[in-house]
Amino acid sequence: MKKGLIAFALASVAICFLSFKQKFDLKSSIARGKEVYTLQCLSCHQEQGEGLEDVFPPLAKSDYLMADKTRSIRQTLHGVSGEIKVNGKIYNGEMSGFDLTDEEVSDVLNYIRNSWGNKGAAVTPQEVAATRK
Repeated sequence: MKKGLIAFALASVAICFLSFKQKFDLKSSIARGKEVYTLQCLSCHQEQGEGLEDVFPPLAKSDYLMADKTRSIRQTLHGVSGEIKVNGKIYNGEMSGFDLTDEEVSDVLNYIRNSWGNKGAAVTPQEVAATRK
């Protein structure tokens, strides 16, 4: 009986630990993402994500950004060139991909997707890793 109780207790602790470990802290990711944004994105997309008219598309209240999370991951990793339509306006430019870790991509996208009028589901490092492959 004692062995069974000990085994149950250990299993319960393991399950709690795994559940805790798997939870994603969006708030912390957004805070880290602001730093990545400042270093990598701000010069083109500006401090408030407004972009530069006719040159760099806005990230603030961006229908294009929010429409496809996987596309956003892919474009952050590999870049994008050619025409895109953002908030009804055509942009035809190029953005190079960034040499970032899965966590950094997750963080910067969580910051962008939850700032300046955007509200999006979390992008996890696991999603970035799967998209990177």
